[in-house]
Amino acid sequence: MQDRHYKHWPAGVPKRFPLPETSLCYNLEVAAARYPRKTAIFFYGGELSFTALRAQADALAGYLQQDCGVRRGDRVLLYMQNSPQFVVAYYAILRADAVVVPVNPMNLGAELEHYVSDAGTKLAICGHELLPRIAPLLAAPGLARIIWAHYADYIDPATDLPLPDFFMLPAPAPVPGLVGWAEALAAGRVPGPHLAGPDDLACLPYTSGTTGNPKGCMHTHRTLMGTVALAGVWARGSPDDVSLAVVPFFHITGMQMLMNGSIYLGAGIVVMTRWDRELALQLIARYRVTGWINIPTMVIDLFASPNFKSDSLASLRGIAGGGAAMPEAVAKRLHDLTGLEFCEGYGLTETAAPTHSNHPSRPKRQCLGIPICNTDSRVIDPDTLKELGPGETGEIIASGPQVFTGYWNNPDATRAAFIQHDGKRFFRTGDLGRYDEEGYYFIVDRLKRMINASGFKVWPAEVEVLMFGHPDIQEACVIGAHDAYRGETVKAVVVLKAASKGGVRPEDIIAWCKAHMAAYKYPRIVEFVDSLPKSATGKVMWRQLQEQESARVAPIA
Repeated sequence: MQDRHYKHWPAGVPKRFPLPETSLCYNLEVAAARYPRKTAIFFYGGELSFTALRAQADALAGYLQQDCGVRRGDRVLLYMQNSPQFVVAYYAILRADAVVVPVNPMNLGAELEHYVSDAGTKLAICGHELLPRIAPLLAAPGLARIIWAHYADYIDPATDLPLPDFFMLPAPAPVPGLVGWAEALAAGRVPGPHLAGPDDLACLPYTSGTTGNPKGCMHTHRTLMGTVALAGVWARGSPDDVSLAVVPFFHITGMQMLMNGSIYLGAGIVVMTRWDRELALQLIARYRVTGWINIPTMVIDLFASPNFKSDSLASLRGIAGGGAAMPEAVAKRLHDLTGLEFCEGYGLTETAAPTHSNHPSRPKRQCLGIPICNTDSRVIDPDTLKELGPGETGEIIASGPQVFTGYWNNPDATRAAFIQHDGKRFFRTGDLGRYDEEGYYFIVDRLKRMINASGFKVWPAEVEVLMFGHPDIQEACVIGAHDAYRGETVKAVVVLKAASKGGVRPEDIIAWCKAHMAAYKYPRIVEFVDSLPKSATGKVMWRQLQEQESARVAPIA
């Protein structure tokens, strides 16, 4: 075991500790029993207690079982933005012994079709503003029913906080297969005995890769508990904590470190449906927010607000995030204003959020941190699989209770994702990194092909598959391009069909992509070329195009 980081281990934090042998939804039962009147969720002036949260989750679970025919192990699509209904639905699905399939609300038609068909979902729960995207799938084989929720039902109607425009969208017209949230809860169903145990499948978040369609990551109650319990131990969390929840709940970080972690502690969460820097400032001050997990672009944006003051973040006891490195200048300003260090962490969908993290007691900037409790991490040569030493760059691998069990219905990808090393099963992250003499890890590059746009992971192969649906595109290669704000943005190098040359503009391709894929995925830049560079075997040499693009913005010596 690589243990050089133990010399700098945070005081009072156990290196290893036993994890609860219970399902995740038991955490909500415990929190409601311990803190029945305590507010679990603050939402645009509205509040939901732990007692109410549990009662609504139980009522919806009963409806899922008795009226929708949901059985143990069934997959249920959860297609919502951050809201109390997301939390209720998530725990209702678990209480019904079923499996949550969280979906990015930015995803559109073809993307949704893949999640429905691959996971075999017959039921979806969604926000009302997303119905136009998913309702057409009711006519397709598989999806039989959609329960829709109106976020505005949980706000305080007299709130002075600014509301997103879509909160006021009218309710949809009744059609077969659609069930309103209020109707489902009003049915007053009581769920059957909870049967799921620690090794039952709990969540199936999808992650993309180098081969096109996203893959479902199989997380059990046990693997999710691996980082949920960590949230309370690593940062010495308590029921008095109040977190600002703007990182999306569908994303593994928001799901684990904010939603599930807070319920485990009995702590409160202030829920934002969408990022709004002015609203964030109001919420931090109003609710005396103590912790904020974010992506660096949010901090940068907050600092740019004309309403930001030196004491705007005075209530914070901790601030952390990942997805992209925090710029040194921003980290320094944050520390100068608040005395807090931005604690970066590292993890993947496959690892239920962090495998590495900086601890507030001894963080390093632009650094992934050290392997967290119960976790073993190494660096290996990606070709020979030989373990490497300090300062040597190789592939980061990780072993721990939070690591997923494999990819859904994809045994080949599962086999490729794991290796046996030093008598343990390690997950191959696909990220190139190194560790220093003190055992702190640093990312160097990505072994896999991936674009990081403001913390959103964009897999070029997936975007390319969608782009081939355009009638004028013959070939496309997607690469990353420099962006002053997002860090990276998506660029498509496109070969048009002969008949389309001269009649199609780059902005036409961009507009089509915007209409057919999630907002964070679609190309912001399109370049037309006569041909793409190819290897002797006919494979597109994307790396050559990426290097050419990187050279355009490289500093001149």
